[in-house]
Amino acid sequence: MSAQPNRVRSPWLLAVLLAAAAVVAQALLVPLFAAPQADLAPRDLPVAVAGPAPATAELAGRLTAARPGAFAVTTLPDAAAADRALRDRDVYAAFVAGPDGIALHTAPAASPIVAALLTEASAQLAAGRPMPVIQVVPADPNDPRGTGFASGFLPLALTSMLAGALLTFLVARRSARLVGLLTYAVLAGLAGTAVLHGWLGILDGSQWREAGAIGLFALAAAGIVAGLGGLLGGLGIGLGALLVFLVGNPLSAVGAAPELLPQPWGAVGQFLPVGAGGTLLRSAAFFDGAGAGRSLAVLAGYAVVGLALILVGRFQAGGPAEAAAGPAVRAAEITV
Repeated sequence: MSAQPNRVRSPWLLAVLLAAAAVVAQALLVPLFAAPQADLAPRDLPVAVAGPAPATAELAGRLTAARPGAFAVTTLPDAAAADRALRDRDVYAAFVAGPDGIALHTAPAASPIVAALLTEASAQLAAGRPMPVIQVVPADPNDPRGTGFASGFLPLALTSMLAGALLTFLVARRSARLVGLLTYAVLAGLAGTAVLHGWLGILDGSQWREAGAIGLFALAAAGIVAGLGGLLGGLGIGLGALLVFLVGNPLSAVGAAPELLPQPWGAVGQFLPVGAGGTLLRSAAFFDGAGAGRSLAVLAGYAVVGLALILVGRFQAGGPAEAAAGPAVRAAEITV
């Protein structure tokens, strides 16, 4: 008799507990996504001052005094060296002292938000007068604010996460999962470039280099999800989603710059797939691959680890019920 009330009450209790768990998750996710974007400000942002030694020393001092801790200042001899540093992604901007005063050289392709912030800040150095601005590496004219680049990268992360999960749950053979991942990476690179470069026109570099960057990111993101899933099953898929999206996306700074996020989170984001992927694609699309070394290494590491976990993982599509069904079911496993 006592079991009947429990059966009646349990659905209501379960519903309340699920609702409460969803609210707790919401309370954690909202600040995770919103807080980094709400507190964008320069933090050791790499910039250069260029020109004669007395002028550059004064400029560096004024920058440091105006916003302590905001800039990591590099001194360069002239405008040509400053422009090289911009094209190599060593700095985001350069204040160049010349005979006619100070000019601001920028690279909006690296971060339109940073370029806009520094253009506003330049007025303080010019005593309120407009400072000449030279765009050394401009953003794509079809995407001057960089919003298309940032918005276009999010679906790449979502589909890669989904591809890794589907391969884990629907494909039983580990060798077939590997083939599926490699096929997905190649197709994602080609399709992503066709859409972002050819159709929308928001990328402006070598299409083969861009396809390689997108393909490597797709392999890294899908691979780590599938690898963790192959090792741990559903729990691994959850961990992969955490790395790729729930934590990786808000810390990626794809639409801003890592140095604008609260630290150390901006730096941490560059060691997660989305942050490294966004940096790599910017380098490929606008800087002829310059500044891509770390992001290449990070993504290659995730890809190798993911593929290795697939090889050693024991999770099979269908779970224990399928394994208990015997040879007849195992003969029907998905193969490629």
